[in-house]
Amino acid sequence: MKTKINQKINSLLTKDSKVMIKTTREHYRFVASHGDGDFAYDIAGNTFIDFSSFIGVYTLGVNGNKQIRDSIKKQVDRLMHPAFTDFYAKEPVEFTEKLLTMFPKGFGRVFYSNSGTEANEAAIKFAKLFTKRPYVLAFYNAFHGRTMGSLGLTASKAIQKEHFGPFGGVVHAHFPNPYRCELNHDKNHDCATACIDYIKKNIFAKEVPAKEIAAIFIEPVQGEGGYIVPPKNFFRQLRELCDEHGILLVSDEIQAGYMRTGKFLALDNFGVEADIYTMAKALGGGLPIGATITRHSLGDIPVGAHANTFGGNLVSIAAANASLDYVKKNQKALEDGVKSKSAYVMKRLEEMKEQYAIIGDVRGIGLMIGVELVKDIRTKEPAIAERGKIIEECFMNGLLLLPAGISTIRIIPPITISQQNLEKGMDILEEAIRKESKLL
Repeated sequence: MKTKINQKINSLLTKDSKVMIKTTREHYRFVASHGDGDFAYDIAGNTFIDFSSFIGVYTLGVNGNKQIRDSIKKQVDRLMHPAFTDFYAKEPVEFTEKLLTMFPKGFGRVFYSNSGTEANEAAIKFAKLFTKRPYVLAFYNAFHGRTMGSLGLTASKAIQKEHFGPFGGVVHAHFPNPYRCELNHDKNHDCATACIDYIKKNIFAKEVPAKEIAAIFIEPVQGEGGYIVPPKNFFRQLRELCDEHGILLVSDEIQAGYMRTGKFLALDNFGVEADIYTMAKALGGGLPIGATITRHSLGDIPVGAHANTFGGNLVSIAAANASLDYVKKNQKALEDGVKSKSAYVMKRLEEMKEQYAIIGDVRGIGLMIGVELVKDIRTKEPAIAERGKIIEECFMNGLLLLPAGISTIRIIPPITISQQNLEKGMDILEEAIRKESKLL
């Protein structure tokens, strides 16, 4: 059934434009009403299969599950705000003990905040405190948040930084993109090694000495930048580089973590460990919470060096605790489900790539999958307008999608999505691509 845009939606959007500061809303007119599992509903009564997880938040289904919602309701009637960074409360401590069991051995300290950008802000400060070094390194196309410290790390789109600088203490390097390696256009070269060599020969030698870099921030799979999956040897070499120079490795798991790739920590797909992890989005099961998790061996920070008001909020902790209980109880089934669903989606997309010239690249891990669209498969010119039309067409046929990078569509449904609804969603996507594409 075609999506119907009625006066109720148009009226709300008119009001919104008058009172709300502009953000990054999509061009299509989705006005959320409620959600349940695989589906989202708007205020006009339209039903949508959700391939967005509401920007990666609803990993376990739209609006969480009953266990999460019941835990929230129960906690609301007891105490919502414990002023946890000034007073004490048992719920955050007990949740932290449980959360740390999901991390490699040796991780033992956690700081709670309200969002992913705050988790990364804390990681920047902690890394500088732990190492007594002034600089951090991040990568082009990275997205680590929009508050001032994390915005310095972000290098995805210039508009995100325009008029906000300068951003001192941050240097950027190339992230290995096998489809569009910026350091070599020979498809047979080793993009990962080229990117590591660039850091050694240019950043360390010409810009900032390695001994002054506190941390290197990475996303295991770049999200906003286009769902870029680096070659597996990249993180091994990056870990070796950090160890050689006493640099901390910070893994931003905010979008890629929490079972999205089939593992609790997305970096585990590459066989290395970080020194600091940051999480948010799916961690709270729908409520705001960020976490910065550090190796116990790094020690602690001085009293007063960092704090906040709402970190450890008991309602968010209750949601996160119920969500984690579900993950721990069903971890094997969730892992198997992500693996099988990912294989299905990737197979469908590879078949579509062979048929439709507009698909330049298909990539991803688990249910974090990107489809990069191009005007020409030889020149790889991004198909920006065409992507917008495809996403709009999907919306009009009952499928919620989000863009990423310059011309990539991200496929990021709840990992609990049924096979039936996954297939329906892929059918809608393929039909939209077919309408916008030339056949090979």
